[in-house]
Amino acid sequence: MKSCSVSGKEHKMKACITGASSGIGRDMARVLADYGIDLFIVARRSERLKQLQDELSQKVKVTAITLDLADESSCRLLYERLQKEDIDILINNAGFGMAGPFTESDLQRELTMIDTNIKACHILTKLFLRDFVKRDFGYVLNVASAAAFLPGPMMATYYATKAYVRHFTLALRKEMQKRHAHVFVSTLCPGPVHTEFNEIANVKFRVK
Repeated sequence: MKSCSVSGKEHKMKACITGASSGIGRDMARVLADYGIDLFIVARRSERLKQLQDELSQKVKVTAITLDLADESSCRLLYERLQKEDIDILINNAGFGMAGPFTESDLQRELTMIDTNIKACHILTKLFLRDFVKRDFGYVLNVASAAAFLPGPMMATYYATKAYVRHFTLALRKEMQKRHAHVFVSTLCPGPVHTEFNEIANVKFRVK
């Protein structure tokens, strides 16, 4: 999987992972590095990104990009920066949650969550997917959640954002199938895993 053939030419595979500074995004970067895929890792926390870059640079070329994707202009800037890199894999993993009664939760924090969980995923998917379709090659993985399958009292906004990501992605997958494109769109819906999510969202999920 280190390289692929695009338009009859050998091409070293490259992946862009958002929310790569911790948790699932960080481990995805580690897995892809083991496959020999060059990485563009994106997150807000530059120190965490630098640590991951140092760890994985022994295996592949790693470029760390510090951006807050809750800002629409940052999403567009990321695409513009990577447009000429011929990215093969886009993983939209950036996101966070928060818990509490809807009438009491902070509105601005919720709007930032919507911008991160939905808007950034939507913008980056559209911009990169257009290029993938033109090349007739590429992979998009949008990270949703098991929360995407049901309503979430006390986490109403978070659950709703993940439902958007899931349904959005499934629709795009069907569009790609109808085009018979060599472009693949899928969604990951993990249940509770041990990441920083619980601390940021101020919740505790317990599973056997």
